[in-house]
Amino acid sequence: MKLDLKLYRGYVNDEELIVFGHLFESWAPDKYSIEKRGIKHAYAILHKFRIKPLENFEVRLKFKNLDITTKTQEDGYFRFTVPFKENLEPGWHQYEISCKMYDFGMVELGELLKPFPGKLGIISDIDDTFLISHSNSFFKKLYVMLSKNINKRKIFDDVVKHYKRLSRAGQDTEHASNSFFYVSSSEWNLYDFIAEFSEIHELPKAVIKLKKIKTGLRDFVKSGRGNHDHKFIKIKDIISFYPNLEYVLLGDDSQHDPYLYERICKTFPKNIKAVYIRQTTGKQNKKVQKLMANLESMNVSTCYFRDSEKAIHHSERENII
Repeated sequence: MKLDLKLYRGYVNDEELIVFGHLFESWAPDKYSIEKRGIKHAYAILHKFRIKPLENFEVRLKFKNLDITTKTQEDGYFRFTVPFKENLEPGWHQYEISCKMYDFGMVELGELLKPFPGKLGIISDIDDTFLISHSNSFFKKLYVMLSKNINKRKIFDDVVKHYKRLSRAGQDTEHASNSFFYVSSSEWNLYDFIAEFSEIHELPKAVIKLKKIKTGLRDFVKSGRGNHDHKFIKIKDIISFYPNLEYVLLGDDSQHDPYLYERICKTFPKNIKAVYIRQTTGKQNKKVQKLMANLESMNVSTCYFRDSEKAIHHSERENII
């Protein structure tokens, strides 16, 4: 047995720093890898849902002048939410988490984001928003997840072009970019998969926020399904953490994104600049059309699109990019 210390991308503003991750037991030979194919890939994905969280273990954060400890929760999750008022350059910064277990321990390095000055934040769903996942078909979604590694999974045409232009919108220096957040109903078990897929396709680097980790194969069958309130809470937390930004929200009509984003617009009437919803079936959903019209009446620019080219034209027309 060995420790597995999973760190996720954190974020910081002028007052507070947030860093989070998981600690659990791991059997290294079964780890997910982009090199695995066929049955080995399927087994590695299933293994991601056969984990044993470690509760009440001490973890230690080091970042700049911070040196602080906390303990893991019941599901192995830990989160540092701490005051932080040091001057920090915009961009990505490295932090360190360490922990000890019996006679051995480990140290891992993670990253956290200090947004560049600007006006825009971009919050995007993942499945069927940029990663083709077939969320409308339960069995097809499971088949694709188990049979295709990330180098074989597909992304929608022109979505990278759109996201890159959103990233650069309003920024006047070469290294500056708008901050991206990917928020999904996929579980933390799939974090590596999502992060690598985003990197392979050169999507903007983002803080990724996922659903409560699952610890059994039975949970795998339910992956990405069930209650989506956690997405509302996570998006609300992001906007509350950076209240001076205007946000672009991107999602799809395969599940609950339109209704979730409507709640967000009603909660933050001054913060949402535009809502983009990808059409995932042959024709547009009339309820979604009605909802988008309601958002327009709230001075939120909307685009219900099948192809990202239409979304790009809308962003240009609305002077978003």
